[in-house]
Amino acid sequence: MATKFTPADVSHIADLARIPVTDQEEKSLADGFTKTIGVVEELTTLDVSGVEPRHTIGLTNIFREDVVDTKRMFTQQEALANATKADGGYFVVDQLIDQED
Repeated sequence: MATKFTPADVSHIADLARIPVTDQEEKSLADGFTKTIGVVEELTTLDVSGVEPRHTIGLTNIFREDVVDTKRMFTQQEALANATKADGGYFVVDQLIDQED
């Protein structure tokens, strides 16, 4: 059975993510979520019994060596030089996320 998202579901998700959405966006996103989950649910019905599992085990890291480039490093004083507010060697910023109990 296909999962159906409602505007109330979208409102709840948006509240959790602290993203403001309008009533129109809630309706549009509910339709989009429903379609997306419908596609995923459809994929779960496919017969893949004859398909070899795919995985990345055995591959090696192809990225560069993790090396510190001291020419690109700042001292703490240089890093904080343009800070609007600093205290005890740290940047001070306004709180963006409310803390709930």
